[in-house]
Amino acid sequence: MKPQGLLYIIAIGIVTLLQACFVNDDLDIKNDAHANFDALWTIVDEHYCFFDYKDVDWDSVYNHYAPLINNNMGDQSFFNLCGEMLATLKDGHVNLSSAFGSTYYWKWFQDYPVNYDERIIHENYFQFDFFSAGGITYKKLRDNIGYIYYDSFSSSISPTTLDYILAHFITCDGIIIDVRNNGGGSLTNVEVIASRFITERTLAGYLRHKTGPAHNDLSEPHPFYFEPAQGHILYGKPVVVLANRHTFSAANNFVQVMKSLPQVTVIGDRTGGGSGLPFTYNLPNGWNIRLSASPILDAEGNDTEWGIDPDIKIDMAPDAQQTGRDAILDRAIEQLKQTIL
Repeated sequence: MKPQGLLYIIAIGIVTLLQACFVNDDLDIKNDAHANFDALWTIVDEHYCFFDYKDVDWDSVYNHYAPLINNNMGDQSFFNLCGEMLATLKDGHVNLSSAFGSTYYWKWFQDYPVNYDERIIHENYFQFDFFSAGGITYKKLRDNIGYIYYDSFSSSISPTTLDYILAHFITCDGIIIDVRNNGGGSLTNVEVIASRFITERTLAGYLRHKTGPAHNDLSEPHPFYFEPAQGHILYGKPVVVLANRHTFSAANNFVQVMKSLPQVTVIGDRTGGGSGLPFTYNLPNGWNIRLSASPILDAEGNDTEWGIDPDIKIDMAPDAQQTGRDAILDRAIEQLKQTIL
């Protein structure tokens, strides 16, 4: 059975994407710098969903950058200037792509502690002995605690693989799910994993979509639900989710859903956010602009575009590489031991 919660999101997304086919039909589109700049600014103006939430004055942005455009500037200079303009949105989901490169906004995690070191875990917690399947690395740690590391929600996980992994941990007193440095991927995989930790139909969040070109033309929030993975292994014991600032997009959504469950504790740093469902639109010159078009809210109706705070905030020690200890992982182990007691 396909996940029902995400089917609704996909359906709304298709409607939003179809609207893009009619962007700027009334414009006299020319393939020069001025025309492409105006097309880019207008597409963002009509379809980006976080202007009001982020208090961005997009008209002022136009007034600043439009005078800097001229039709004699080279493609690379024009591309860089457009990327600089898009960076004012402070959104990791906003990318301008051309044949020679793409623009990215990285500051959503660059100015924060890394709070993850794979080598430390593999050497000092795994002793280089672990299992790996379906994008998941896993092992039983000390104190009868299971550990799962999932590096990308782009890695599909079969129900059979998840059954094997959870069966491996069936006698463990608790599980740690580590999504640090997970930059996102498929929302379907969020439901695939989260459905193993619920026993009844659960409100996973709300979706809004654009209903018109104005910045505040957004639909009422539509709820979507996750169902338990019927016929598969479910895990009802205590769970700790580890996150850092590089936990973004679908991984941010996963933390959002898991944090709402009573048996789950989130430890580490604030996530990187990225709660807007992205869609891609075309410019006259063939470049593509991807942007956040539909905000996904948590189960309480809150936007998580700026990230989600952990239940327990802790950073890795500055001398972690010298000591070989991951303070976030150690705190998770202690948390589960306390919960078990």
